[in-house]
Formats: sequence, C-alpha cells, structure tokens
Amino acid sequence: MHPRQEIVELFSTFLQFETDYFSHWVIDLRLRRSMRRRLEDYDKRESAFISASLSLEQFWALYWYQCWQTQANTLAEGHLSAYLQEPCYWAAQRIARQFTNVQFGVSDYCQMAIAEIRTVLKGFKPDRGASLKTFANIAFPRLLKDQLRQRQEANLCSSLGLLRRVSKKRLLEALRQASLSPEAIAQYQLAWMCFNALYVQTQTGTNQLPGVDRNLWIAIAHLYNTEQHQQLVSTKTDTNPETIERWLNQCATWVRAYLYPPVESLNVPKAGLDSGGEIQDNLTDSLQESLLTELITQEERQERQEQYFQIHSAIASALKQLDSQSQELLRLYYQQGLTQQQIMQQIQMSQATVSRRLTKAREALLMALIAWSQQTVNSLPTPNQIKDMSAALEEWLRVHYGVPNPDFGRETVDQGTE
Repeated sequence: MHPRQEIVELFSTFLQFETDYFSHWVIDLRLRRSMRRRLEDYDKRESAFISASLSLEQFWALYWYQCWQTQANTLAEGHLSAYLQEPCYWAAQRIARQFTNVQFGVSDYCQMAIAEIRTVLKGFKPDRGASLKTFANIAFPRLLKDQLRQRQEANLCSSLGLLRRVSKKRLLEALRQASLSPEAIAQYQLAWMCFNALYVQTQTGTNQLPGVDRNLWIAIAHLYNTEQHQQLVSTKTDTNPETIERWLNQCATWVRAYLYPPVESLNVPKAGLDSGGEIQDNLTDSLQESLLTELITQEERQERQEQYFQIHSAIASALKQLDSQSQELLRLYYQQGLTQQQIMQQIQMSQATVSRRLTKAREALLMALIAWSQQTVNSLPTPNQIKDMSAALEEWLRVHYGVPNPDFGRETVDQGTE
C-alpha cells in the first residue's frame, strides 16, 4: 500500500480492495470538494495560533475533530474516516495475521474497524499529547478483538440466553432499528421485562439456558396481561403464551442482528429481519471458537508483558529522580524491613517525618505511574484505576527491594512536622 502524501488526498480518499488485497485509493468527490474549499479559505495567519510542533496534517486532523465535536453533521466524520484509513488497514492486517482461523479477511476487518470510528473519536483526548493517528493505532486493534470476542459469545448464546444478557438500552435500540412502531416496541419491551422477572431470577448462570416449560410461559403471559393495563398506552386484549414466546424469540433475533451484524451489512442501512439473514448463518465450529479464545488470550498476555516492562521502566526512572534521603528511606523500609520507629532511631528523624517522607516518595512514584497511563491510553485513570495502580506500586517496591514489608500503611502515622 503506497502512503498518501497530499492533504486533500489524506482527507478524501478511501482504501479499495481486490481479492482482499489493497488495490488503490478511491476518491470521494464530495469530500475532495470540501477539503479544497477549506484549503482555499485557509488563512495563513491562523497558523500563528498553532503550536510550532504541529504539522499541517495534524492541524487539519484537529480541525475536523473539533468540527465533529461541535457540529452534528457527517462531513467531519467523513473526513476523519478517510484520514484514519491507514490505522484501520494496519489494524486489520495485524488481526488477520493473528486470527487466521476466522472467516474474516483484511477487507472485512477494515470495515469492522471503520464502523467504530465514533468510538475512537469519543475516546480521543487531544490534550493528552498523543495525535489522533497514534491513538487510533492503539484503539482499532483493541476494538477489533472486542468485536471478535463478542461475536463468539453471541454465537454461543441461545435466544433466551441472549435476552438474559442484553440491557434494556440495547434492547430498545435493537427494536428501533427494526423499524417498529412505538406501540409495538412497548409491547416487546413489556414482554421482555416479564420474562426477566419470572425466568432470569430463578436461573443460575450458564450461557446455554434450559428451555422454558409450558407452565412458565403461561405465568409470563399472565404477568404480561396484568401489567399491560398499567404500562401500555392502549389496553390490549389478553395475549396467549404462544404469542409471548414468539415475541421473545423475535426480540432475540433483532438483538443479535443489532449487536453483531454481518460484516457485509456494515455499510448498508440495517432494517431488521429483511436485511438478508442472521449472524448464525456464518457460525464457526467449536474448534474455531476455542482457537479464537486461545489466540486472544495469548495476545492479551503478550500485551500485559509489554506493559509490565513499560511500567517497570517508568517507576525505576522516577525512583532515580528522588532525592537521596527519600531513596534511603525506601531502601531501609522495603529492603531491610525496618519499621518507621526503627528508621527514626537509625537516622535521627521523628516518626512523623519518616512517615511523611515515605508517603511523599511513594506519591511521587505513583504520579509517574499515572503519567505513564495517561500517555499510553490517552485518558485520565479513574479513582478505582488509581487505587489499583497504588496497590501495583506497593507490590513493585516490595519485589524491587527484595524483602517484603507487609506493615507499610498499617503503622500509626503522626501528622507532626519536622
């Protein structure tokens, strides 16, 4: 694949495949006209407001990203979809090499990746330092692996199992996509709620649920007929158990088609059952599913190992930047296993000061770990993630100094001053 060079080309052309190999770049005329107009109207004086480190390509990427954030139109999204064709392609190549047993090809993965463009754009944070392309290079492979895992889970679920797993929000989205009327959506939603109330709560969890017996269908229908008088706008005649069962199976089909559409329909308006088949038409066998799980697990294990080495490097570098007294306190505490009181006696320092200096040294290392996380994933860690990082840092210090000290954090801390 030859790289694109011109700005107009970067933001207005798309990959074209032939027998699953790159063939050439296809021009979107509407996007090309739009980009040329922007370049003609572009005032060179605006460059004074741009950082000297920002290239023209990055400027236009941020320009269209800001347009996408502030304007509810598809033009900016189209330009950004064109711009991110290379990250899509390289992510597709990577996943295709890793999961050779799956029926998808590079072109399929490219379609699957670009369909997640809004997810990528929502996750991108320009103020974190990484460029949009850098972030997309990280995000697209992860999103593709998530899709493969979800498709496998969907294929393994029975219709009732899928209804048990789906959220109310996703159910309603699937029903709306099927072009149902508001009245029909309300009926299907109520049937689903009655099913959850009487079936899900009494079952313990496997993906493949047992069939519902006749008595339970009768009970679900009875609950539905009772609740419809209160929850539905227009009161309907009583619905029999057979109709309830048919509705729920139909709901499962719509949910499956919405959550895990066939690859060939990603660029086509989706219209429920009439779109031409369901995902189970392309089911892989159990051997392929087990191999897929194994490959994903192996890839995630390799990523964790790479992250471990990066974390080790980040903390070790921050440790070297601490002042000599803080490093000595950490060594006495973790390597020699001394308590804060013993350290106080050895270096002639109050226990409150020892405690405070240890805490500050550890906070400095934690901030370095948080900074690494921000730079790597392009987002601020949540409080729970920071808590996990703190625990990981504690474990790292114990391993690094060789002698664990399980008393850290449990000693009484005096808040006095030096």
